[in-house]
Amino acid sequence: MEEIFIPIIAIGSIFIGLPWLVFHYVTKWKQIGTITGEDEKLLDELHYVARQLEERLITVERIIAADNPDFRPLRPERTEAEYDVSRRN
Repeated sequence: MEEIFIPIIAIGSIFIGLPWLVFHYVTKWKQIGTITGEDEKLLDELHYVARQLEERLITVERIIAADNPDFRPLRPERTEAEYDVSRRN
């Protein structure tokens, strides 16, 4: 009786268990590759904060340049066309 159960268990684990395990982890890997809504919201918020900080830095550089004529910013100032907010996702 025991001799019958061992081949049944072995065949079942090879043809049912192993494919199930492979497909299970394939679907898990596919889910990990996508960005969640919460992550996208956080990225949008970080992008918005970075833009605000850059605008503040440009303002500070303008103030310093007005007080000190020898001051030169490390990067050129951006125009309003480069700040196209409609491109945000």
